[in-house]
Amino acid sequence: MEIFEILASEFGLKPVFSQNIINLLDEGCTIPFIARYRKEMHGSCDDQVIREFSDRLKYLRNLMDEKEKVKKTITEQGKWTEELEVALNNASTMTEVEDIYRPYKPKRKTRASVAIAKGLEGLADVLQAQSKSFVLLDEAQKYITEEVKSVEEAIAGAKDIVAERISDNADIRKELRELLASKATISCELVENENSLTYETYAGFKQEVKNIPSHRTLAINRGEKEKCLKVSINIDNEKFVYPILNKYFKKNNEDTDKYMEETILDSYDRLLFPSLERECRNNLTDVANEQAIKMFEVNLKPLLMESPLKNNIILGFDPAYRTGCKIAVIDKNGDVLDTTVVYPTPPQNKTEESIEKLKTLIEKHHVDIVSIGNGTASKEAEIFVAELIKHVNRPVSYAVVSEAGASVYSASKLGAEEFPDYDVSLRSAVSIARRLQDPLAELIKIDVKSIGVGQYQHDMPQNRLTEVLTGVVEDCVNSVGVDINTASPSLLSYVSGLNSGIAKNIITYRAKVKGIRSREELLNVPKLGQKAFEQCAGFLRVVGGDNVLDNTAVHPESYSSVRKLLSIFNLSEEDVKNNNISSLPNLIREKGEEVVANECGIGVPTLNDITNELLKPGRDIRESMPKPVLRSDVIHMEDLQEGMIFTGIVRNVVDFGAFVDIGVHQDGLVHISQISDAYIKHPSEALKVGESVEVKVMSIDLPKKRISLTMKGIQKENESETV
Repeated sequence: MEIFEILASEFGLKPVFSQNIINLLDEGCTIPFIARYRKEMHGSCDDQVIREFSDRLKYLRNLMDEKEKVKKTITEQGKWTEELEVALNNASTMTEVEDIYRPYKPKRKTRASVAIAKGLEGLADVLQAQSKSFVLLDEAQKYITEEVKSVEEAIAGAKDIVAERISDNADIRKELRELLASKATISCELVENENSLTYETYAGFKQEVKNIPSHRTLAINRGEKEKCLKVSINIDNEKFVYPILNKYFKKNNEDTDKYMEETILDSYDRLLFPSLERECRNNLTDVANEQAIKMFEVNLKPLLMESPLKNNIILGFDPAYRTGCKIAVIDKNGDVLDTTVVYPTPPQNKTEESIEKLKTLIEKHHVDIVSIGNGTASKEAEIFVAELIKHVNRPVSYAVVSEAGASVYSASKLGAEEFPDYDVSLRSAVSIARRLQDPLAELIKIDVKSIGVGQYQHDMPQNRLTEVLTGVVEDCVNSVGVDINTASPSLLSYVSGLNSGIAKNIITYRAKVKGIRSREELLNVPKLGQKAFEQCAGFLRVVGGDNVLDNTAVHPESYSSVRKLLSIFNLSEEDVKNNNISSLPNLIREKGEEVVANECGIGVPTLNDITNELLKPGRDIRESMPKPVLRSDVIHMEDLQEGMIFTGIVRNVVDFGAFVDIGVHQDGLVHISQISDAYIKHPSEALKVGESVEVKVMSIDLPKKRISLTMKGIQKENESETV
C-alpha cells in the first residue's frame, strides 16, 4: 500500500485529498496556508489535522527509509530471503523493523559471539533442532578442540548461541512485548533519602501497565531519576511467559529437554526480559511524553488566544520583596509612558509612600487597569493594589496574569534590543502589562517552553516539545492575522512563509517607506519572493491601506473572485468598506452556494470564508474569546469557607484535573471527578485555559496551602437560591 493510501485510511480522507496534502507539503507550503487557502484540495481539514498528518507522513517516510537500509544490509550479508521480504513489508513500526534486523545486526562481543568464534554454531543447530536422530552428548564430543576443552564447555557454548537466537526472534519478541503491555504490572519501592518524602505516595505502589495514567508514569520516572524510587516491571512468568516460550522452542525430546529448558530460562532472564522491560518502560515514557506535550498544546492555544484588552492604559506591576516592585505604564499602543519602583512589600513595607507614588502615576496617565504578575510576592502585591484602588480618584480595576517566562524574555537578546535603556526587572514589568493588553503579541516573544502551561515540561524531549508548541504559536498567529505596520519582528517571524530574516527586512522596508500601503508592496521587500508572498500575504493585514481587502483574511489570489462575487449582486468594495453588505449571505443562499462559487471560479469552502471576511473586515477573532476577569478587591485564603462559590479563571489543565484562580493567590484544584456530572475521559474535554468557571470550595488545607474545588451542583444551588 502506498503512503498516501495508508494516510487516507488512517485519517479518514479521500485518497486524492491525502495525495494533495502530501504534494502541497512537498512543494514547501506551510500548514497554516494549506489549512486556510487550499480547503478544496483536502476537504477542509483544520490545521491540527494537517499537522498530525504531516507528523505521520514523516514517520512513515522514515520507516520506509529504515526498511530499505535493513534490506540492503542483510542482502550484502548474503542472507536475504523471501520470508524476510514478507516480514519487512508487513512491518508497520520501527520496533518491528528493528526486531527483523536484530539477528543480522553487528553486535559487540557477547557470550554467543565467543561461542561462534570457537566453532560451536553447528552444535547449537543440533541443540535447537532437538532432533531424536542425534544424541547431544555424542555430538558435543565432535566439537572438543584446543579452545573447547570439554563436552560441558561445548554444550554451554551451544546454549549461549541458542539463547541469543531466542532473544533475537522477531515473533517471540512481538508476542512477549504485547504480553507485557497487557498483563504486566509496574511496581515501586521507596528509597529513603532527603527527597523521598515527595514520593511517599508511591511506597509499595503497584498498577497494571495498561492502566497507568501518563502523569503517574512521569512522576515515577522523576522519582527514579532522583533516586527516590526503585521501579520494576513484573509479570507471572509461570502463568504467561514460559508457556509461550516452550510453545516456540521446546520439542519434548528427553535427550535435549533439560538443556533447552535451561537455555530458554537463561535467554529470558538474561537477554529477553531486560530488553523488553526497557522497551516497556520506554514505551510508557513515550506515550506519557506525547500526552504531556499534548496538554501543553491544548493549554497554550487558549492562553495565546485570550481576548486582548485593547484601548486601555495599563500599569504593569512586577512584584518582589527586597528589591522592590517594578512598575511600567503603557499606552493604548503598548508603548512605555513611565516607569518606577515602589516598596510596599516586606522588608521595607513602605505602603503609604507607595500608594501616593502610584496614585499620582495612575491619575497622571489615566490608567484603567493594573496588571499584576503572579510570581514571588504577588499575594502581597494584590492586597496592596486592592487597597491602592480605594485611594484613586478614577475607576481602576486589576487582573493577575501569568508571568511565566517574563524573566527569560527580560534577560534575552530580544528584550535588550527592545528596551536597551531599561534594566531586566523593568522589562518584566512592561511585559506583564502587555500580556494583558495583547497576550498573543507579547507571549510569542518568549521561548514557548517557558510559558508554563502543562506538567513535567523539563522532563520532556525538548526538541519535540519545541516543535509542537511552535506549531501552536504559528496556528494562533496566522488565525488572528498580523498588522503589517505595527507587528514586531518576533510576531512577523511566525507568519506563514516568513522567517526572522525576512521579518527584519519588512521592518526596515516599512520604516523606509513610512508605512506599507498594500500587500502588493511586500514584493519590494528583499528576499520576499513569489513563494513567500503566496504563503504569507493572506495572513498579513494592511489597516487603513489602499484596498479594503488587504485588511481581511482574503488571499490576494482570490481578489478577482471577490470582485466577481460583488458584481453578481451589484455590490462594490466601497460597500465592503462601509459595512453595507449584510445582505450578502442571504443573496448567496437564494442564488445557491454552488452556483455562485462556480461563477466566481472558486469552491464553496472558499466562498464561505470570503463572505465571512467581507462582512467584518479587520475583525479580530479573539474578541469573541472570554475576557480576563478584572477585580477591585482581594480575598485571603484564611477567609475561605467550605461551600463558598466563586467565579474563577482556569490557569492550567492537567491529566488529573484543572487549577483555577479564584482570587486568593493560591490556585485551587478541581479534580477530574469534580468537573462534571457526566463522565469525561480527560479534563480538557470540559475545560480550557483562560475559561471563566463557577466553582465551589470543598476543603481548605492552610498548612499545605491546598484548596479543593468542585464544579458539581452549583447551577442547581443557584437556581434554588433564585427560587
